[in-house]
Amino acid sequence: MTADPTVLHPMAGQPRVVLLRPLVTSPLIEVGEFSYYDDPDDATGFETRNVLYHYGPEKLIIGRFCALATGVRFIMNGANHQMDGPSTFPFPSMGGDWSRHVDLLIDLPNRGDTVLGNDVWLGYGVTVMPGVRIGHGAIVAAGSVVTSDVPDYTIVGGNPARPIRKRFSDEDIARLLAVAWWDWPAEHITAHIRTIMSGSVADLEAAAPA
Repeated sequence: MTADPTVLHPMAGQPRVVLLRPLVTSPLIEVGEFSYYDDPDDATGFETRNVLYHYGPEKLIIGRFCALATGVRFIMNGANHQMDGPSTFPFPSMGGDWSRHVDLLIDLPNRGDTVLGNDVWLGYGVTVMPGVRIGHGAIVAAGSVVTSDVPDYTIVGGNPARPIRKRFSDEDIARLLAVAWWDWPAEHITAHIRTIMSGSVADLEAAAPA
């Protein structure tokens, strides 16, 4: 039987694991099926505890089948301050007469949407900065701070995160992107779990729906 993408807690007896698609309510967050977050303290608080300074209009977009470890944080564009004057302090936000100068906060730096592709694994305590795009099949090592885009099927780590190695050759990465197993019908994925998890690229291509 195919797993249910609408169940909040997919692992029996493990309330620390939540599927994000049935959890999130913000129109500024889009999540694909089966992407999950794991946190022993409060996994259901993901929208407020892990997506920070999210005042819009930019979105956080997470693909299908992504694995997010405990403490992953997405810093959104609302965290930015003016940097072209003598001070970076956001005076108008403090109220009183200072609020008359709110126009000074209109043109804050905005790097656009933050996007995770499909089948992305973010390790423990990863921080993703505003406007970053993390490619399909990428892995981000624990404790990393991602400040720039991560190519498909690349392992990165550090602060700031730097490429460690590609998971596959350029040719095989192109083949994997073409087969896009995450877009297969759920029943077809169920029938080919072992190939998706441990088969070769050629095996995956052979298993693709006609």
